[in-house]
Amino acid sequence: MSNLKETTKQYYAERMTNVLEYIQGNLASSLSLDELADIACFSPYHFHRIFSGMVGESVKSYVKRLRMERAAVMLKHKNVSVTEIAFDAGFKTHESFTRAFSVMFGMSPSVFRKNYHKNLEHEKVVFWKEISMDVRVVKLKDMDVAYVRHNGPYEECKPAWEELCKWADRNGLLNGDAKFISICHDDASITPSDKIRHDACMEIGPSVEVESPVAKKRIEGGRYAVTVHKGSYMNLAETYAALCGQWAPQNGFEIEAKASLQIYLNDYDTTATEDLLTEVYVPLS
Repeated sequence: MSNLKETTKQYYAERMTNVLEYIQGNLASSLSLDELADIACFSPYHFHRIFSGMVGESVKSYVKRLRMERAAVMLKHKNVSVTEIAFDAGFKTHESFTRAFSVMFGMSPSVFRKNYHKNLEHEKVVFWKEISMDVRVVKLKDMDVAYVRHNGPYEECKPAWEELCKWADRNGLLNGDAKFISICHDDASITPSDKIRHDACMEIGPSVEVESPVAKKRIEGGRYAVTVHKGSYMNLAETYAALCGQWAPQNGFEIEAKASLQIYLNDYDTTATEDLLTEVYVPLS
């Protein structure tokens, strides 16, 4: 009976993981309930209840929130019209988007963008001064990874890493060649802290099997700007800000709206905080 329960839990987890990954990659599509239920291999009649029970939000609420958060990122980083962003977020009119955005963020899209650019103007001298960053543009290959999803503040993700490492140790994968990777799906300055999604990952061979709570997926390769962050993980936001808000525009690059990656070059448990080295990968259009 115990094995049957674990098998069923893993089946449901795998199906729901497929749905969440599909939603993330197709936010500009209609994403109908029937379509998502089909991907999950669940009955459309039961799918909404299963989704709400497992994810903690209704399908509609989850999709809407991710679209609005992506819209906020576009307002901050892209020079496109509010109307275009509204259509991209699945809204039929500028007005309906503005109402929904205002409810979620407490201000209209135009005020959100104006305030952000005001802040940039206030720091104009600092913002555009010459910076010294060792940045490479690389073509990252696809990677198969085992991962554990953490929902919540990034600084509270340690249990996910512990779970991943316990699994890796049991399977003889915890060695000097192991590559540990973070996938950061959300902007902590936009996404509510309890909704932030972080995947604690470890690169594996394509034939390696996993079991719950560890899942498996492929990180699609592509063009990335990569730099090395030295020091505390708590200061990673500063490196991201410099890379995305200074280096990229100063060097003619546009950041793509998909997850960034962090690859850890040394061991947190045996390395002094000031000597920690983290490769930061930001996707480029």
